[in-house]
Amino acid sequence: MSIDPESAPGPVVRPYAMTGGRTRSRYELAIEALVFTTPLGEERAIALNLEQQTIAAMCRQVRSIAEIAAGLRVPLGVARVLVGDMADEGFVRVHQQPDRDEAPDLALLERVLSGLRKL
Repeated sequence: MSIDPESAPGPVVRPYAMTGGRTRSRYELAIEALVFTTPLGEERAIALNLEQQTIAAMCRQVRSIAEIAAGLRVPLGVARVLVGDMADEGFVRVHQQPDRDEAPDLALLERVLSGLRKL
């Protein structure tokens, strides 16, 4: 009996093996953080492991961490660790919104308000 790869339940390699047993990235990557492959990632893609090659290929177009996890069929935490490792090496760039707990810059808001009033 053969298994159709499209209907397979997920990766054959256990998620902890993909991350070397790590469950957290050095970065706090939000689920909506946007990831794209850098020129270095394109150049060195052939030397990356299979999951990293897949991420590099997927992120030729900007993708979120959630999309990467779904595309790899891995838990979100695994995708975060893999993307974090690739960001450390310069293979991908990550764009995140500023921390929502931080208060907005009051001077900036005043300049925006002043500009709007001049319109």
